[in-house]
Amino acid sequence: MKLLSVIVVTLSIAACGSSGKKLSEGQYRVAKGDTLTQIARKHGQSVRSLMSMNNISNPNRIHVGQVLKVQGGTAGSAGTVASSGPLPNAGSSTVQQPAPAKASSVAAPRNINLVWPANGTSRRGTTTSTTQGVYVAAARGTPVRAAAAGEVAYAGDGLRGYGNMLLIRHDANFLTVYAHNERLLVKQGTRVKQGQEIATMGSTGTNAVQLYFELRYNGKPVDALRYLPKK
Repeated sequence: MKLLSVIVVTLSIAACGSSGKKLSEGQYRVAKGDTLTQIARKHGQSVRSLMSMNNISNPNRIHVGQVLKVQGGTAGSAGTVASSGPLPNAGSSTVQQPAPAKASSVAAPRNINLVWPANGTSRRGTTTSTTQGVYVAAARGTPVRAAAAGEVAYAGDGLRGYGNMLLIRHDANFLTVYAHNERLLVKQGTRVKQGQEIATMGSTGTNAVQLYFELRYNGKPVDALRYLPKK
């Protein structure tokens, strides 16, 4: 049975006031414009697991102000996303931007031991939303490897701009993103070891053969180059 069917239809959300109660860890309040796909992605879990946690039978029936149980992360509130912003547009032109956008190098409160997810020429993202991530360019088919041990939280091509993408959850806080793959070699729910081949490099969702890699802490992107070994 297919582990995940990505929902691409926009939810029709009825307006209603939020309760105003402070949310606890593992809760999220639905904001205007939210979809289950977006909420699941922000918290590094599948739509199916989100529906199961909240006894939701119809993914199109959620409403503004509704409090959902979510996997890890910090509480959200109506109109805001406290645990993370949406994943950035990971697409990139073959022409490199002339200079990186100005953005501070963000560190996580604690460390994680990573290995490089692929061999190749690396560069930092050049847009405001990708400066914490890393692009690795190499030949098509180059192995893409898990930067740390963990469980595959998402495997698919349902997010525009990412092509064939994997999300791997390493613990309650850390998540890594692997986008633009040619082939995905693991499925959602698979436990992977550090350095295990999980995909092959490609150009899905972009026009250059490259891997877009990102490290997130509680859903928020942090500077991946701080945690990757020096080349």
